[in-house]
Amino acid sequence: MRLSGNTILITGGSSGIGLAFAERFLKAGNQVIVTGRRDQALQLAKEKLPALITRKSNVESEPERASLFDWVTVHYPEVNVLVNNAGIQQRFHILKADAKNDWDYYRKEIAVNLEAPFHLSMLFAPFFAAKEEAAILNVTSGLAFTPLAIAPIYSATKAALHSFSISLRHQLADTSVEVIEIAPPAVNTNLGGVGLHSNGEPLDNFADGIFKELEEGKEEIGYGTSVNRLRMSRDEMDEHVTKMYNAMRHTIE
Repeated sequence: MRLSGNTILITGGSSGIGLAFAERFLKAGNQVIVTGRRDQALQLAKEKLPALITRKSNVESEPERASLFDWVTVHYPEVNVLVNNAGIQQRFHILKADAKNDWDYYRKEIAVNLEAPFHLSMLFAPFFAAKEEAAILNVTSGLAFTPLAIAPIYSATKAALHSFSISLRHQLADTSVEVIEIAPPAVNTNLGGVGLHSNGEPLDNFADGIFKELEEGKEEIGYGTSVNRLRMSRDEMDEHVTKMYNAMRHTIE
């Protein structure tokens, strides 16, 4: 992937991993558009990085995703990179979940983590295929490979996005569009709530490491503890999942 001279759209780009990527893309000489659903977070991102272009958009909503595509391609027709970064992580025990009366709470995680990147990729891929250079970057997770049993929907949606990325890469292989998967480990952000990932990888170290791998042209990128998980055997995966669940099950029981 060319790392400069692009126009890049990052979903969930007002904080955390998305904003760290935005900062590095700006420094590399790109035009960067970030979306988010919170006005205050977008304002703070703009104050930190004045060169950012911000757009309020809730990618949970199908009409808002379509509207975002229309707005970006009309106002910034040079856009050639999509970073599907927006995500929600919810931790719960299936026996304590009120799926009858509160399904919308769980549905949102599926919509943001799965429907949004599927839909946006399908909207932008034909537009990108007409360009000389383009890329779709899907941010999955090490949990796509070794699920965290206390976050079952999150893990499942990331596994599905991993599978989708492989299919997308094959379908677009004869076009100018690169498909790149970034699979973070736990990173010190507020994903899922404040303090849940305080023991994760430092955000800046993670973002710097990912950009080094992008420079090397890799299509599937892990970092830290997620690197080995991308290539674990099934027996190793099962052992890892059991170990993680036994260590964390008390947090949801």
